[in-house]
Amino acid sequence: MTATEPRRRRWRITPRSVRARTALAAASAAAVILVAIGWWLHHDVYRQGTRIAESRAEQQVWALVDQLNGGVLPAQKSIVLPYEVVASGRRTAVAYGGGMDALDPGTRHVLPTPTEAREPGVLTIIPLRIPERGSRSRDRLGLGGGTFTVMFADVGVDRLSKDKVAALGVTSDAYLRVYVVVLPKTAEEIARTTDLLLLRAGLVGLVLIGAAVYFTVRRSLRPVEAIRVLTASVTANDPRERVTVPATGHEIAALATTINSTLQRLDDAAAQQRRFVADAAHELRSPLTTLLASLEVALAYPERTDWPAAATTAARQTRRLQALAEDLLLLARLDTRTPTADPDTVDLAALASRLTEQYPLAERPLTLTCDSSDPAPAHGDPDEYERLLRNLVDNAARHAAHRVQITVRNEDDWVVLTVHDDGPGVPAEDAERIFERFVRLDDARSRDHGGTGLGLAIARDLAHRHRGTLTLTPRTLGACFRLCLPRARATAGK
Repeated sequence: MTATEPRRRRWRITPRSVRARTALAAASAAAVILVAIGWWLHHDVYRQGTRIAESRAEQQVWALVDQLNGGVLPAQKSIVLPYEVVASGRRTAVAYGGGMDALDPGTRHVLPTPTEAREPGVLTIIPLRIPERGSRSRDRLGLGGGTFTVMFADVGVDRLSKDKVAALGVTSDAYLRVYVVVLPKTAEEIARTTDLLLLRAGLVGLVLIGAAVYFTVRRSLRPVEAIRVLTASVTANDPRERVTVPATGHEIAALATTINSTLQRLDDAAAQQRRFVADAAHELRSPLTTLLASLEVALAYPERTDWPAAATTAARQTRRLQALAEDLLLLARLDTRTPTADPDTVDLAALASRLTEQYPLAERPLTLTCDSSDPAPAHGDPDEYERLLRNLVDNAARHAAHRVQITVRNEDDWVVLTVHDDGPGVPAEDAERIFERFVRLDDARSRDHGGTGLGLAIARDLAHRHRGTLTLTPRTLGACFRLCLPRARATAGK
């Protein structure tokens, strides 16, 4: 790093606050607009000033022509603009004034002598270079050596009476011409004055615009600052704080509403996580307590312990712990894993039929049937589909009285799979609660029959993972779970 780099970086520092940046952006935009307006006004004022100067010069030309037609020589100080009246055959000017005296036209006329007569009453405008003569100190208008727009008109001497011709000091056959110099300084001075006024007004306007925008944005961002302060106070231990929604109904109110919704979702997720952890701890404690008590009793009274029965109890509780741990791990993976980009195609009808044939029913007399006619293809992971269907069948088999019926049908763009048991059913008010994790219902559908309380929750998560739905359909007898999944369309070449 060189010695000049830190200095360069200082000049690149930009305001970090939204207020300062917005004010700077507004002032910059206003500056561009004001510069464009000032440029347009400068040229328009200069153009209008030039027109006014030319109009005044034209009026002066005709005023001089009228005086000469009347046989009167104009006085030097009676005319504002520089003028000169010249005649052919005469070395000096007939009349002059308005600043032309600084060029000493009394010795020799400054502007050219007419060589031919032009039609009287016709105004001619040409650029002429005025020779540099006389004293520069007296040339206040800076005429000498410059090129100016000059207006002139001829006077018909042959139309004047002898007395008027004599009064003008010319001969009757002379060509008489009136020159008036157009001074651009008036337009330039007006434009310069306008530029100064616009510059001052623009600078003041930019300061006022920047200050107004700064304080307006500052006032508008007060609710945002309040939202920031309150959001910063939200912690994982206390996520119940909510942002005050402004009554204005603008974007900040929408922001506050969105933040409140986000905080509510976070609060719900945190509460659900706390419940999940508490329920998991409770579920793990129950088999651990049973297993520990059984082992402690066996160790305390080894001679009176039925060791095969104790080992059977320990194995049963260990299997329960293993199933619970596997379910918890599966739920954790489902919460964090995203669906695969290129899923397989699974025939749910064939999967349901195979599961029906392989499902163990030795523990109790139960009939498990599968009703499917056509293939029911769906995109997804075969293992996850098998786990979903097995959880539904396990739940139905645990609560069925005599039979469990699986039905697979194709309905338009959906594959619909139902699992119906003839057990005690589920109350209507608990139709959604049974899909929550570790939810306890009545004794008829309790988890004392070997369930972990996570099977239906896992099944619904797997259904949602495959863009499907899992609901409990009302039935007069037993419980009927309805699984709807998008149907896989056959691709070309298959």
